[in-house]
Amino acid sequence: MPVGELFNPRSIALVGATDKSGWSISTLTNLRTHGFRGPVHLVNPRGGVVHGEQAFRGLSDIPGQVDLAYVMVPTTAVLSVLREGAKLGIRHYVILTAGFGETGPEGAALEAEIVGFARENDLTVLGPNGNGFINAAADVTPYGLPIPSPLLRGSVGVVLQSGALASSVLGFAQARNVGISLLTSMGNESLVTVTDVIDYLVDDPATRAIALFLESVRDPAAFSRAARRALLAGKPIVALKIGRSRLASRTAQAHTGALVGDDNVIDAAFRQLGVVRVRSLEDLIITAGLLAEVGPLPGPRIGVVTPSGGASEIIADRAEDEGLELPAFAPQTVARLREIVPAFGTVQNPLDVTGYVLIDRTLLGRALEAVTADPGVDAVMLLSDLPRLAPPDPAPVYATFAASAKRMAEAPMPVVVVSNVLTDVTEFGRSVQREAGFPYVAGGIEHGMHAIGAAVRWSRAYRAAVEAANGAVPAKVVAITPAIAPPVETAVEAGTGVWAEHRAAALLSSAGIPVVPGELVHDEESAVAAAVGFGYPVVLKAAAEGLGHKSDIGGVRLGLSDARDVERAYREVVAAAAAVPGAGRVGALVQPQRGGGVELLAGVVRDPAWGLTLAVGLGGIWVEALRDTALRDTALRVLPVDAAEVRRALDELRGTALLRGARGTEPADLDAVAEVVARVAAFAESLGDDLESLEINPLLVRGSHVEALDALITWRDRPER
Repeated sequence: MPVGELFNPRSIALVGATDKSGWSISTLTNLRTHGFRGPVHLVNPRGGVVHGEQAFRGLSDIPGQVDLAYVMVPTTAVLSVLREGAKLGIRHYVILTAGFGETGPEGAALEAEIVGFARENDLTVLGPNGNGFINAAADVTPYGLPIPSPLLRGSVGVVLQSGALASSVLGFAQARNVGISLLTSMGNESLVTVTDVIDYLVDDPATRAIALFLESVRDPAAFSRAARRALLAGKPIVALKIGRSRLASRTAQAHTGALVGDDNVIDAAFRQLGVVRVRSLEDLIITAGLLAEVGPLPGPRIGVVTPSGGASEIIADRAEDEGLELPAFAPQTVARLREIVPAFGTVQNPLDVTGYVLIDRTLLGRALEAVTADPGVDAVMLLSDLPRLAPPDPAPVYATFAASAKRMAEAPMPVVVVSNVLTDVTEFGRSVQREAGFPYVAGGIEHGMHAIGAAVRWSRAYRAAVEAANGAVPAKVVAITPAIAPPVETAVEAGTGVWAEHRAAALLSSAGIPVVPGELVHDEESAVAAAVGFGYPVVLKAAAEGLGHKSDIGGVRLGLSDARDVERAYREVVAAAAAVPGAGRVGALVQPQRGGGVELLAGVVRDPAWGLTLAVGLGGIWVEALRDTALRDTALRVLPVDAAEVRRALDELRGTALLRGARGTEPADLDAVAEVVARVAAFAESLGDDLESLEINPLLVRGSHVEALDALITWRDRPER
C-alpha cells in the first residue's frame, strides 16, 4: 500500500480534540511547535473552544481540503468518522483509538468493519491503537505523545510495532545525537503494514538506514521483498525482533524439528536478506546511526586508535567476538607512528597513543592520519568522546575537533568514531559536533564494536546482492516466496503420517539423491540372501510403517559379518519393532555397512511462518550429543537455496574443520556436499504443502563420496492441508 501521501499531508484534522485528553494536547503541541506549516483543524462534536482555538463540530464543517484525519474518538465512533471523511474525499487516516483487535473477538469484529470499509473506499489507515508518526524530514508530526526538544532531523527511519516504546526510542536517539527521518508507531497494522513503511523508506531520499522494532513478521513474503529492495538500494535494515521461543514441533520423529526453532529461523531469514539483527534498543539505534553515517565498509580489517591501554584490550576482545580482524600495522605505518607516539608508548594494533593527548592535542589526530594510510586495514576505529562541559575558553576544543573532522573527511578509508561508555551527548557536545562537522559517535565500546561488526556483515551481504543483481555472480533467490519448481522431475503423490527409512530412501533415490542401497526383507532367509548380495559386513534395521528412530527401540544392528549374525539380528530387531504399538507388518532393512568419513545431518522442516527451512550440521551421534546444548552445530537457511548458499552454510559450522580434513583425515569435497544438500532442499520443495519434514541423518561424506545412510519423511496431518 503506497503511504507517501499519508506521511506528507498539507492539512490535518484532529478528530476528537478535547482539553480533557493528554493525547489531544500532545498531538496539537507537536504540530504547532515542530514546524508543520499547514492548517490544523480541531473537531469536537460540541464545537466551542478547544485548546484555545475554535473547534468544528464535524469534518463536514471544515472549509477546504483535509489531507489527513487524526482520529481520537471512542472505539464505536471511529467507523462513522471514516464514513463522513470518505464522503468528503479524505483518503488518509491515523487512528489513535484502542479497543479493537488487541482486545478480543468483539474488538476484532469492529476492526474488521473498519478494514472492509477502508478497502471498499480506497482509504489509507495507520493503526488503530497507534500513536501516529513523526515525519521529521518534512516537519509533519501528528504524534500522540510529547516529542522532546530539539527534534533532531537525520537519516534514520524508525518503524515500531510498539506504541509504548516509541517515545523511549525517540528520546534515546536524541540523547545520542541520532537524527531521524521518520518514526512510525504501527498500532494494529489493520491496513498499513511495516512492509509498506519499509517500501516508503527505501524510496525516501532523506533516509539512509532503517531501524525496526518487531513483535512479529506478519507477512514473511512481503517482508522479504521489501528487505531485498532495501539491500539492493544500499539502505541497511537493523531489526530488534522480540519473542524468542522454541518451535512447538509437530515433527517429533525428526531431529530437525528439535534443531529448528522460531527464533533460529528468523535469524537465518534475516541473514539471507541482509537484515542486521540486534538484541537491545540501544544497539538498534546505535547500529542504525552508524550505518547511516558510514555506509558500506570495505572489509573486516580494522585499525584502532585510542588514548587508553585498557580500552585497547577491551576492543581486542570485542573484535574477536564480532569476527573483526586487527591486523599488525605495515612496516611504513609502524615507522611513522614511532615518530608520533611518545617513547614510552608501544606501537601496535590497537594503538594506545597514551595519556599524552592531554598535553599534545594534535597527537590523536596525527596518529589517526598515519593509520588511515595503512594498506593492510579496511577501516579505522577512533576512540574519542565528545566533550561534556564547556571550558571557560571553548575555542581550542572547537579547533581540535574541527581538525580531527577534516582529517577523517580526507582519509582514504572510512573512520568510525566510538566513545568509551554509553552516556548522553550534552548540549555542548552537540554544538561541538555540529559546528566542527565531527561525525557520528557510536555510544560506548560495547555497542560501538557490535555496530562495527554488524556494519561489516551487512556490507558483505550488500556487495553480494549487488554483484548478483549485476550478473557478476549467478543470481540466487533471496526473497522468501512460494515454492518454485525445483530441478527435480519425480512426481510424488503425497503420503500420510511418518514414512520410515525404507519408503523415504526409495523416494529420495527416485529423485537422483545418492542413497545407500538397501533391501526390505520379511524373513531370516531373505535377510541372509540380501547380506550375501551386498557383501559382508552389513547393517540390519527394523522396518515398519510409522517407525521413526529405530535406535531408540534397539532396532539397529551394525557390523554383521556372517549368516548367523544376520539371522540373530533379524529376530532381535523384528521383536523390538513388533513391541511398538501400531507397528503393523514388521520386517528388516538390510544395507551394506559404511565406514569412515564425516556424518552430517541434512533436514528440511516446515516453519509455521517462513515455510520450509533447511538445517545442515554434524549428524549421526553428534545430533543426540549436542541437540540440547550450546555446543549444537547447525546452520539454517529458509528455502529456496542454491548450492552456493548451502556452501556458505557449511562454512559457518564450528565442525567444518572435520570436513576439511582435521588431523590428517581425508578432506571432504564441500562443493559436492553442497550440491547434494541443495538437491535435497529442492526435492523437499517439490513435495508441496503436504510435507512436514524430510531428514537425512546421517549423510555420509567421505572425500567426494556423499551418500544418505538413513532418511525419514513426515507428512502433515490431513486436516491441516
